[in-house]
Amino acid sequence: MKRRFPFSIRCFRIISHHSCFVSDCSPFFFFGRYLSQGVLASFSYTRPFPDYSPKKPTIKDAEIVHHITTTIKLRRSEPLRRVLKPYESKFRSDHLIWILMNIRNDYKLVLDLFDWACLRRDPTLEARCIVVQIATASKDLKMAHGLICDFWAKSNLNVSLSFTHFAERLIYTYKDWGSDPHVFDIFFQVLVEAGMFDEAGHLFNKLLNYGLVLSVDSCNLFLTRLSSNPDGIKMAVEVFNEYPEVGVSWNTASYNIIINILCQIGKIKEAHHLLVQMEFRGCMPDVVSYSTIIGRYCSASDLQKVLKLIEEMKIKGLKPNPYTYNSIVLLLCKTGKLSEAEMVLREMTIQGVIADNVVYTTLIDGFSKLGNVPAACRLFDEMRMRKIDPDFIAYTALIHGFCLAGKMMEADKLFHDMISRRLQPDEVTYTSLIDGYCKTGEMKKAFSLHNEMIQMGLTPNVVTYTALADGLCKQGEVDTANELLQEMCRKGLQLNICTFNSIINGLCKSGNIADAEKMMEEMKVAGPHPDVFTYTTLMDAYCKMGKMSKAHSLLQEMLDGGLQPTVVTFNVLMNGFCMSGMLEDGDKLLKWMLEKGIMPNATTYNSLMKQYAIRNNMRTTTEIYRGMCAQGVKPDDNTYNILIKGHCKARNMKEAWFLSREMVAKGFCLTASSYNALIKGFYKRKKMVEARELFEEMRRQGLVADREIYDIFVDMNYKEGNMEITLELCDEVIENCLVDRAKKKDM
Repeated sequence: MKRRFPFSIRCFRIISHHSCFVSDCSPFFFFGRYLSQGVLASFSYTRPFPDYSPKKPTIKDAEIVHHITTTIKLRRSEPLRRVLKPYESKFRSDHLIWILMNIRNDYKLVLDLFDWACLRRDPTLEARCIVVQIATASKDLKMAHGLICDFWAKSNLNVSLSFTHFAERLIYTYKDWGSDPHVFDIFFQVLVEAGMFDEAGHLFNKLLNYGLVLSVDSCNLFLTRLSSNPDGIKMAVEVFNEYPEVGVSWNTASYNIIINILCQIGKIKEAHHLLVQMEFRGCMPDVVSYSTIIGRYCSASDLQKVLKLIEEMKIKGLKPNPYTYNSIVLLLCKTGKLSEAEMVLREMTIQGVIADNVVYTTLIDGFSKLGNVPAACRLFDEMRMRKIDPDFIAYTALIHGFCLAGKMMEADKLFHDMISRRLQPDEVTYTSLIDGYCKTGEMKKAFSLHNEMIQMGLTPNVVTYTALADGLCKQGEVDTANELLQEMCRKGLQLNICTFNSIINGLCKSGNIADAEKMMEEMKVAGPHPDVFTYTTLMDAYCKMGKMSKAHSLLQEMLDGGLQPTVVTFNVLMNGFCMSGMLEDGDKLLKWMLEKGIMPNATTYNSLMKQYAIRNNMRTTTEIYRGMCAQGVKPDDNTYNILIKGHCKARNMKEAWFLSREMVAKGFCLTASSYNALIKGFYKRKKMVEARELFEEMRRQGLVADREIYDIFVDMNYKEGNMEITLELCDEVIENCLVDRAKKKDM
C-alpha cells in the first residue's frame, strides 16, 4: 500500500498511456470498463481522512473509565476477569472505546480487554475497527485479519449494508487510531478470500478518493481468486488492464497470473505476446512465466515453440522447474519421441531436478506401447531404486507392454507383485492381460481373468469383450464369439468399429472369409460403416488366397466410398502381387504410389525385393534398394536380411559381408537364416576363417544353425582334433535339431 498525492489530469493521461495493457494487445482485451468514469475523474482530487471524534463521556462515565483504566494497569498480572468483576454491571459498550483511548499504547492490554468485552456482549463495529487499527499498527497483521474475519463469519449478515458500515468505520477510525495503510489491504484480502469480489472492487475505488492505492500483493490475490472462478476471468483481465491507470504497478507474479488465465482459456498467442511485452514494461519473466506457456504449447503438441522457449530460458539463465520438464516429457512421449524424452529425464537428473511418478510412468507407458519392453523395465527398476513407488498406473503400463510383446509369464508375475503391494488393478489392467492371453491362444486363462474381474466389482468394457471375441474367432469358435457379443449388447454396451474389425480379422485368420464378407455387408446396412482397417483386413485375406481381382475390387470400393487407403493397404496389395508372382503389377503399384505422393515404407519395398531375390535377380533387387534409399526410406532389419540372403545365393559374398556389418552397426540383428546363408556362402568359397567367426557369433546370439552347418563344423573340429568342441556341438545338434523336431511332431 502506498500513499498517493493529487496530480493533474495531464499526468494521469501520461500514466494511462504507458501502463494500459489494452493498447499493446489484441482486441480480446477491449472489455467494458470496470473502473467507473466518475472514479477516474475524481482521482485527480483526493480528500483527507476524517478526524476521529468520539462521543464525550459524562462525569459519571469518565469516573468509571478512569477507575477501570487505573485498575487494569495496576493489576495487569492478574486475570482480567477477576479484576473487572466489580465493574461488570456498570460496563457499557461506550466505555470500551473510552478505555481503549487510555491504553492504546499497551497492545497486550488492548487485546485482553477486547476479549473480555466480547465474552459479555458483541462489541460495536467502531470498537472492532479500532482494535483492528491498533493490531495493524502493532504489526500483528494476523490478528487484524482474524478480527475482520470474525465479523464476516456472522450469520444472516446483509452483505451490502455490512460492507458499507464496516468500510465507513474503518476509514473513520484510520487517522487517529493507526494510520497504517496495511489495514485496508487486510480488509480487501478478507473480502477477496470470502468471494465478495464486487465489494472488494468497491473498496478499491473508495480508497482512491483518499489517495490510497492497494498493494500489488493484494491486487494479485484479487486476480488469483477471480481467475479461479469461470465467471471472474473477464473481470480479472479488466482489473489487470485498468488498475495501472490509477497507480498499481504490476509485478512478475501479476503477469504470471494473467498468462495462466490466457492459457486456461486457450489464448496461447496472447499469453506468449504478454510474455514478450513483460520486459518492455519493466518486469522480467521468471521460470513460472515460461513454464506456464511451455505447458500450454506442450498440450497443443507445438514442439518447435517449446524448444524455442527453452532456448530463451537458457539465454536468460533460467533453469526449467519440474513442471517444465514434466510438460516436455509428456509432449515428447505423446509425439513418439521416446529417446528424446528419456534424454530430458537424464538432463533433469544432471540439473538436480527430481523426476516424479508422472514422468517415469509416462515414459514407461510410451516405451511399452512402442514394444520396447526392456527400456520400460529399466525405467521401472530405476523408479524403485530412486525410492519412487510405482502406482497401479505404472504397473498397468508395464503389464500392457509385456502383453503386447507376448510375454505373459512376465506380465502375470508383475500382476501378482502389484496385488501383493496392495495396489488395486482396474479395468485397464485386467483388459490388457485378457487381450494378451487371447493373442497367445490361452482362452481359458483369459476367461478366468474375466470372471475374476467381475468378482472384484469391475465392469468389463467394449475393449474387454472385443479382445475375448477376437481370441475366440482366431480359435475358430465363431459361434461362441457371437454369443459373447450378444451378451455384450444385453449389458447395454455399444459395439464399435474396433469390435467388428476384430471379429472380421478373427474370421479371416480362421479361414471363414464368407462369414467375414457377410458381417461387412451387415455393417454397411446397420452400422458402424466399414473403415480402412475393415477393407484392408479382407483385402489381405483375398491376397493370401491369390484372389487379386477381389482384393482390387475392394480397393476400388474403398476409393468410391471416400475412404483414403493407408500405406498398410497398399502393402497388403503389394504382398499379394508378389506372392502371386505378379511382379510387374507390383512394380506398377510402387510407381503409381510414388506418382500420387503416397510414400511407401520399408515393408512395401521389402515385398518386391524378396521376390526378386528369390528369383536370383539381384540386379533388380539392388536397384529397388537404391531407389528406396533415394526416397529417404530407411531400411529395416528385414531389408538387410533379404539382401544378405539374396547376395549369398548369388555368391556376392563381399556385398553380403558388407551389408551384414552395416546392419549390426545400425543396431539390427541378423536372423538365423541370414547367418546360415553367410556361413554356407563363405564355406563354399573356402573362406573358413570368416565362416567359423560367423558360426561362433551365431551361437553367442543363441540362434540355432542348420543341421548341415553343424555337420560341417563337427567334421572340421573332429579333423582338427578338437574333441571337446566336437562333443559340445554334437550335444547341440541333438538338442536343437533332433529333440526340437520330435517335439514339433508330437504337437
